Amino acid sequence: MMKAQALADFASKMAGISLEDTSKTKKWLLHVDGSSTIQGADASIIITSPQGEDLKFAVEFAFKASNNEAEYEALVICMKMLTK
Repeated sequence: MMKAQALADFASKMAGISLEDTSKTKKWLLHVDGSSTIQGADASIIITSPQGEDLKFAVEFAFKASNNEAEYEALVICMKMLTK
């Protein structure tokens, strides 16, 4: 299992941002929820801006995955979207 700080450090490095003194900056929120059924796996992604606006995405995977795997895959997709 990955620790939260390790994930935050990795995300910061990949996005090319610094995590120093974020107390004064407005924060974006990311919510990822994965689902796994007999038919396949999917995930929902909600990105909330500092102004409270939600960007909602749904991802359907063409492979079987556990709930956690679906969430991790959705997180990777989200990281790629945010770094472009």
